[in-house]
Amino acid sequence: MTWTLWAPWRMAYIGGTRGDECLFCEKPREGADRRNLILFRGPSTYVVMNLYPYANGHLMIVPYRHCSDLGQLSPEESLEIMQAAQRCTRILQVALRAEGFNIGFNLGKVAGAGIAEHVHLHVVPRWSGDTNFMPVLADTKVMPEYLEVGYDTLFPHFQEQGR
Repeated sequence: MTWTLWAPWRMAYIGGTRGDECLFCEKPREGADRRNLILFRGPSTYVVMNLYPYANGHLMIVPYRHCSDLGQLSPEESLEIMQAAQRCTRILQVALRAEGFNIGFNLGKVAGAGIAEHVHLHVVPRWSGDTNFMPVLADTKVMPEYLEVGYDTLFPHFQEQGR
């Protein structure tokens, strides 16, 4: 038996044109946080949902300042990134009942960074048994929820945590 999974939204990323400006610099300036999936804004960083997630609730913590190397981050930016990671894990545990996390930086194209020119931290929630046959046999992820639904689930938690 042969299965076909359709993910036509992915073509916008694969075949889409890339602007000259950095996506992580451009999106927070647009002022369209819901459309751009920005959940929270801090003084030096913001939290955004990954448009092409590894799992539901996959978040990224991004400094506003454009830099490509951890060594370029100020002590304040580094601290805020780690504090945001703590906030994200607490929220994902409550809102999505995450049981664990993969948290990390992909620095450089060879390390898997999709946007290597702007450093960002990934926070990926995990659950017991969340690895199914699809990634193993078909190198395919199945996402059971629309990003907008996930945004609407997480956004109120980020507002509460901000107080």
